[in-house]
Amino acid sequence: MPLLKTFAQEQQVVVPYTLADRDRTIRTEAKIETLEAKMNVKFEAVNARIDYLFWLQGVIVALILFMLGYMIWDRRTALQPALEKASDADAKTTSLIRSLRDYSKKHPDLAEILKTHGIL
Repeated sequence: MPLLKTFAQEQQVVVPYTLADRDRTIRTEAKIETLEAKMNVKFEAVNARIDYLFWLQGVIVALILFMLGYMIWDRRTALQPALEKASDADAKTTSLIRSLRDYSKKHPDLAEILKTHGIL
């Protein structure tokens, strides 16, 4: 049996891991945990800024679309009286040309003037 005892004792391997190594590992883990906590805080701050920019961009796009809609509506509203005046002036012009043509049937000098201007 003494042979077995010696053989077992020879197989024991010396682990080069000391208490100082253990303490260093614990400190490293603590530093990593605090670093993770700081990184999480910073990532949350960046996400909050991105969310703020996203909403700000949405508000700006909505305002631009509102302004485009308002400009189209305003143009149509402002253009309506001008169109009415133009159609009224066109009706008056056609009426005036008809009256001049009728009057030029009795007055040949007016008929000559209207022919030179291409109205007859």
